[in-house]
Amino acid sequence: LAAARDAGATSAGYVLLRLPYEIKDLFKQWLAVHTPLAAEHVMARLHELRGGKDNDARFGTRMRGQGIYADLIRNRFQLACRRLGLTYRNRLQLDTTRFRPPQAAGDQLTFF
Repeated sequence: LAAARDAGATSAGYVLLRLPYEIKDLFKQWLAVHTPLAAEHVMARLHELRGGKDNDARFGTRMRGQGIYADLIRNRFQLACRRLGLTYRNRLQLDTTRFRPPQAAGDQLTFF
């Protein structure tokens, strides 16, 4: 976060590790090769964050997880953002007042 701030970032966010079906086995294999002693521990913590599964695709939990470890990660991230002067946003508040629909060119984009 400090490096991002030093590079000009003014806000930060995070997404908890997600292991959708297509990559879960690849990640487990990578863990076994690169951190064999910690692989079981890493997967156990991930299961605690994901309700006992490799992945939880439910809206509202898939990006942040659930439980005590998810709360700890969120709190530590928010504290770090505050300490570094970065804005932490759960949801981006985009300014849509400057948006203008594109002008239709022939039959293209007429649904606007």
